[in-house]
Amino acid sequence: MKRYELITPEGTKDLLFDECLAKREIEKRLSDIFKSHGYSEVVTTGIEFYDVFSKGSRTVKQEALYKLTDSKGRLIVLRPDSTIPIARLVATRLKDAPLPLRLYYNQAYFENNALLKGHSDEVTQAGVELIGTKSRRADFEILSLAVEALSAVEPENFRIEIGNVGIFKELVAQLGVDKDTAEQIRYLIVNKNYPALGDLLDTFGDNDVIRALKELPRLFGKEEVFERVEKLFVNDTIKSILDDLKYVYESLLTLGIKDNLSVDLGAVNRIDYYTGLTFKGYLEGIGEDVLAGGRYNHLISEFGYDQPATGFGINVNACTSLLLKNGNAPKTSVSDVIVYSEMPDVMKAICYSNKLAKSGVAVENSVFETLQETKEYALQKGIKKLVVVADDIEEIDMKGGEQV
Repeated sequence: MKRYELITPEGTKDLLFDECLAKREIEKRLSDIFKSHGYSEVVTTGIEFYDVFSKGSRTVKQEALYKLTDSKGRLIVLRPDSTIPIARLVATRLKDAPLPLRLYYNQAYFENNALLKGHSDEVTQAGVELIGTKSRRADFEILSLAVEALSAVEPENFRIEIGNVGIFKELVAQLGVDKDTAEQIRYLIVNKNYPALGDLLDTFGDNDVIRALKELPRLFGKEEVFERVEKLFVNDTIKSILDDLKYVYESLLTLGIKDNLSVDLGAVNRIDYYTGLTFKGYLEGIGEDVLAGGRYNHLISEFGYDQPATGFGINVNACTSLLLKNGNAPKTSVSDVIVYSEMPDVMKAICYSNKLAKSGVAVENSVFETLQETKEYALQKGIKKLVVVADDIEEIDMKGGEQV
């Protein structure tokens, strides 16, 4: 039987040294931003009951879930999303908390991407949720935070795209198709698969709604998008959505991000719980979005607590890779000092090492039996000073293995 103890599962990887430092650096930058704007951290459980992700707008496809059973035979899953568990948390333990709630998180989610080679199945995601208000002020706060988060990773080379899922939902409602067909249309629009989208929509004939749906994935760019869409099917509902989206676009320009901001009416996010404004963020050098979010006004009500909300999540793994690729990540540091002693004085040496560490010195305690082995190790690691602890303390500056 084939054994797998020397490799990790597909879609996962171990992190070493500089990778760990880069990841912690990204996490710190993001958490510092979130905390500075009044957000408090929460952590949800890594495993959840399957029921949390199997009903209403929070349904996650079974084939995307990592499933197992508990000691009572109940079906549980590895967390495939962070917003849905936070909705559960808000509706239970935070139901009596003053509103609005400002929450942030930094945790992994797990998604089975067996058919998508190169995609990670374990992704660390950081994000924020602003809960308990429908105010446009909240949308602007979240969008501003998204810009700040992206620019914390790449100050210039980022892009944010805004849209509104309501346009797609209204067009599909006018088309009158079932949920499965609507999902198929949505998938083809998101992936900008023009030929397959055209073939599918042609089966419903030809009218203004069908032509608008065919054009939806092409409706991305700057303010000219609003002029282009007006030539397609626009009823009162869609006009209201477009007017609102244009207002958001023009308001965001005051952040000084004209070159970084665009509109994408075909950005219909995968999760069904979004109800209005949506947005995605991109970083130069990464071929897919690293940030996604939007307004979700009905998700928390599915857990028995009717509160509107908005938020976003950012892919920490992708940001970490970019930091390393661009050479902007912190480097693993070498210890300043290594402390050696003969065996009778080993505890004296450890006490001395502890004293140095408490004073802020990066110190290693030698585990070698001889001074020569310790010197060779120090040279190999690039440690500049060796301290020998006996009746007296002797300091050796390492240069060619000799005292200078």
